[in-house]
Amino acid sequence: MASIRRTLSPAYQDRSYQNGANSAFPVTTSTSHKLSPNGKYSSLPVLSINAFVVSLRRFFSSRKIWRKSLYRCLLFFVLGLVLGMTPFGHVTDIDSRDVFFEIKPAHVNVQLDSDNGDRISKRDEIVLDSVSLGVDLRNEEKIVESFRYDFAPRKQLIVITPTYNRAMQAYFLNRLAQVLRLVRPPVLWIVVEAKAASFETADMLRKTGVMYRHLVSQQNSSNVKDRGVHQRNAGLEHIERHRLDGIVYFADDDNIYSIELFESLREISRFGTWPVAMLAQSKNKAILEGPVCNGSHVIGWHTNDKSKRLRRFHVDMSGFAFNSTILWNPKKWRRPFSNPIRQLDTVKEGLQETTFIKQVVEDEYQMEGTPSGCSRILNWHLHLDSHNLAYPRGWLLQKNLDVVLPLK
Repeated sequence: MASIRRTLSPAYQDRSYQNGANSAFPVTTSTSHKLSPNGKYSSLPVLSINAFVVSLRRFFSSRKIWRKSLYRCLLFFVLGLVLGMTPFGHVTDIDSRDVFFEIKPAHVNVQLDSDNGDRISKRDEIVLDSVSLGVDLRNEEKIVESFRYDFAPRKQLIVITPTYNRAMQAYFLNRLAQVLRLVRPPVLWIVVEAKAASFETADMLRKTGVMYRHLVSQQNSSNVKDRGVHQRNAGLEHIERHRLDGIVYFADDDNIYSIELFESLREISRFGTWPVAMLAQSKNKAILEGPVCNGSHVIGWHTNDKSKRLRRFHVDMSGFAFNSTILWNPKKWRRPFSNPIRQLDTVKEGLQETTFIKQVVEDEYQMEGTPSGCSRILNWHLHLDSHNLAYPRGWLLQKNLDVVLPLK
């Protein structure tokens, strides 16, 4: 039996299937007729070879462009990373210890010229604030002055000055204050007044620029010939109570002192003494009182026959100084007694010094003469009396003179 094949109608011949319309592979189709299992014909879209090849080319072409962009990004990333890690310029290796900026200079070879012209090479280890290598210094004294410093602490000077209201008080205190200002610190000035502290003295002390302590002695000194006895004892009691460490010196405000005297006091270890020039009571001659020394050893005294019979130690009140630890540490100096060291108000005038020194030292072997040889006068005791002068209240004149002369 012959079969009759029917062709598709023209309306169906130009019809294309939209199976891949939205896909990445646009295709063109042609129709073919196949017999279905039930005996009917069906039409299926078939990819043409040309369309398939074109699709593959487009696919691989897009992948190639994508890979090329990726390769370029990776190349620039690696190039930037390498440039960022590459140092530009000279960089030295820094040790972890250099973070603290601690400079420890190496040994420096310094050439020194001696007087005979020979060069001596010395290897000194010097710690400086800044490092300077290859230095050629010609003077050995300049090296010592430039690179060596004396950091040894200086002894404190404790100066006790009794004072009282009188016409020349302001002049005396200001003169002594100006001298103490020139002395290298530490210096402690203990000023002791009798009965009450005056406003004028306190105001003057605040303006001196010297470290001071203003004390008052409440004991009655009317029956004592040396009015400064109780005031000096008040200063000694203050040193003993507060255990002040230094060299104690009694400096009356009416004496004259040199700066060299105060500087030499720091060389005293236990008890030091020196000669004092004194203006006689008649004020027509000067006399010398104090030790005779062989170097720093006391071997005799300047004195007269009358004083020789009465006193053991022939020295003025302003002619000696001692270590303050003797007052509050007797075990250090092996003193046989531990009674407080004070000046006595029961002795006659002129014997106050020798009775006090007996409590501090036993003999001349425990004394030190200063300066060496005791051949220089470092202070004067003038005995200037101002009792008959009118004392201006508040150190000020209350009124002017009666006559006022106008300028023409």
